[in-house]
Amino acid sequence: MANTLFAAIDMGTNAFKLLIVQAHLPGKFIPLLTVREHVVLGRDSPSSTISTHSQNLSVKSLQNFNKLIQTHNVPLLHTRCVATSAVREAQNKAKFIHSIAETTGFKVDVLSGEEESRFSYLGALQFFPVFENLVLNIDIGGGSTEFAIGLRGKIEFCLSLKLGHVTLTQQNFGDEEAERASNMREYIRNVIKESGLIDKVKNIGFEIALGSSGTIRAIEKAVFKGYALDFADNEALLSECKRDWKFSIEELKSVVERLCKGGEGQKVRRDGFFKRRSESIVAGGILLDEIFDLLGIKEMLVSGYGLREGLIADSLAKVFDDGYDLNANARFRSILRLATRFNSKRITTSAAEIASIAREIFEGLRKYKELDNDGIYLTVDLDEKDLENLEAACLLHNIGLSTGKKGYHKKSYHIIMNGNHLRGYSAEEVKLIALLTRHHRKKLPKFNDASFNELKEAKQKFKVLCAIIRLSFVLHRNGYINYREMDFSHSHEGFKLVIGEERGPNHQPVVEQCVTDKFAVELTHELDYFKKVLKQELSVELKAPPFCSNE
Repeated sequence: MANTLFAAIDMGTNAFKLLIVQAHLPGKFIPLLTVREHVVLGRDSPSSTISTHSQNLSVKSLQNFNKLIQTHNVPLLHTRCVATSAVREAQNKAKFIHSIAETTGFKVDVLSGEEESRFSYLGALQFFPVFENLVLNIDIGGGSTEFAIGLRGKIEFCLSLKLGHVTLTQQNFGDEEAERASNMREYIRNVIKESGLIDKVKNIGFEIALGSSGTIRAIEKAVFKGYALDFADNEALLSECKRDWKFSIEELKSVVERLCKGGEGQKVRRDGFFKRRSESIVAGGILLDEIFDLLGIKEMLVSGYGLREGLIADSLAKVFDDGYDLNANARFRSILRLATRFNSKRITTSAAEIASIAREIFEGLRKYKELDNDGIYLTVDLDEKDLENLEAACLLHNIGLSTGKKGYHKKSYHIIMNGNHLRGYSAEEVKLIALLTRHHRKKLPKFNDASFNELKEAKQKFKVLCAIIRLSFVLHRNGYINYREMDFSHSHEGFKLVIGEERGPNHQPVVEQCVTDKFAVELTHELDYFKKVLKQELSVELKAPPFCSNE
């Protein structure tokens, strides 16, 4: 599996971020791990020199990233480390990069503003099916903002401006809130007008405006949760807000207006909602508001992906000799959008690990479909669409946790069935995925239930996929997460699944008492169900030490 693993590190102005994914051709990758380290190089920008303190923090963060990359067995050729605005502008960047290479082994590629724009656009293409559209992609970073107009994966125009939410926050625009906001707006307008951006965008045009940065995602979240209203986070409000990663100019202005209000009460509210981003979100909101006005944007789609995902897509295209299709598997991206909408990074990682375990079991079953002396053990043919539906169910099985742990599998089912979230999937496929999430735990499915009537021919496939997801869930929940060292084989005695000894990242060994009789009972229960469905024994050999599960 190691040759399908890729990693990207973004040494940003406001934070260092690591992404590890598992890739599958022609055009799909599943995020396995996302880590963010609070390294604010932007605080050094007034002197245009990266301080010793920031250098030490940088090295420490990158060393942590390196350990995670090695733990996941990501090949060195599949790992990319890039730096953006803060390093790009630093007078001592050569010495800084050399120090990183010596202490961590990472070769840092300092991106130009144009390169940063391109990768951000490529990342957004992995999130939204906008390949055929003329897209204006905007990425607001800590030290700069990148603009790119792209069509079918090619850049028509790009520009990087030294307007970042961190550097704007640090500039002296006055003492009073109103004065600061007014002066900041004037400064932003002057920079944008003098750059020639407005005329260029007007001449080329665009069909869709797309935002792909943490600042823009934070504003979208504020819109979605009613930050501009006095009853934010109200359950009734959330039930009515069925936006799909977008906001209008009116919604943006209402959030920015609230952000610019002075007073200690507003600051406390802002800190509580935006947390670490609170310090610079006002500048980010004002900057985006001015961009909307000057470029004539009425509505913006908000991408959950950005620079790192663009780096991954670019790496895949190079490693597989352009075998990676930027426009492939557009429908699977709706799965990832839904998972990202409801799940935290930790829960998303958990779901991705279960999906990887399930894939290994699925591929093992397909490999041994026809047995030499025992006939055909499986009465249905499993294809790539079945694997995709299984992975989709694994990635979405825990989205119901957003409303509480009790009965979350039932809530996951209702979200999938009632939200019209899955684009490109047939009604039967949506039902199949929803039922797999509903029955990945607890009681076994009862096929005489009316909810299975719509499956028709897919009912037999459901039984096999359900056996796989249930077994994967039990193994993962009890700490056996090491999908990277799995071996699925068959003999005259039946199937055998061996999980190796290598440890997973961010998981501490559990004490021996954690391996309880309850796990043995659960595992036996699922193996019995496996035998009932597939008419074959499956034995599981657990060589790897278990890890405490957070789910």
